[in-house]
Amino acid sequence: MSAAAAAGHGGGGGGAHHGPPDPLTTLHIPGIDFDLPIYNFVITSWVIMFILVFTAYLATRNMQKMPKGIQNVWEMIVEGLFGFFAGLMGEQRARKYGPFLTTCFLYILLCNYSGLIPGAAMIKGFVPPTNNISITAALSILVFLSIFYFGIRAKGIGFFKHFVQPMAFLLILNIIEELVRPVSLSLRLYGNIFGEEMIIGQLGEMVPLLVPLPMMALGLLTGAIQAFVFTILASTYIAGATEEHH
Repeated sequence: MSAAAAAGHGGGGGGAHHGPPDPLTTLHIPGIDFDLPIYNFVITSWVIMFILVFTAYLATRNMQKMPKGIQNVWEMIVEGLFGFFAGLMGEQRARKYGPFLTTCFLYILLCNYSGLIPGAAMIKGFVPPTNNISITAALSILVFLSIFYFGIRAKGIGFFKHFVQPMAFLLILNIIEELVRPVSLSLRLYGNIFGEEMIIGQLGEMVPLLVPLPMMALGLLTGAIQAFVFTILASTYIAGATEEHH
């Protein structure tokens, strides 16, 4: 749900669109006859990643025992999220897997909120990344691979025992369940963000003076909810993969 959608389709695709997006520009790779397409949602994603990395660097380059400024802000965010994940998977595992989950949450949250920036539709190349299935699929695949990585690190080869539990004949069903998880994560996040963008884009065209502000306010809530839902499910999957059975 975004200001970009409510303002219309300007600025390189701020609103919902049908069919694959056109690349904003192309990057020629010397030595081979190939032009790498650069899409607008990729540029927005790069900007968001830069913001996260740069602000984290500023917060940690000269850390103080009595935090202030940006260090204090980051510590409040990280401690709050670690406390949240500790309630889901226990404090010990939250310390281990919290950095990955926190990064996912903050990236998704900023992606969801990026379209709420006033005038976003007027910026060429500015599109909320989670409004594209490629981004949500990449995030879901990353979670899928992390489940195996953390599970194997915690249990070794014993991680694969859960595929034949509680009964060996459930092997196929357990494999299907494992493969469905990233698909579900991807489509849930993409469907909610894309649906909101499309609806608000249409309402914004019909009632441009009344719709944007209330919808942007609601977008603050739904954007946070979608980020929480994604990371809650990811933390649940990781907790299940690393849980020790006695």
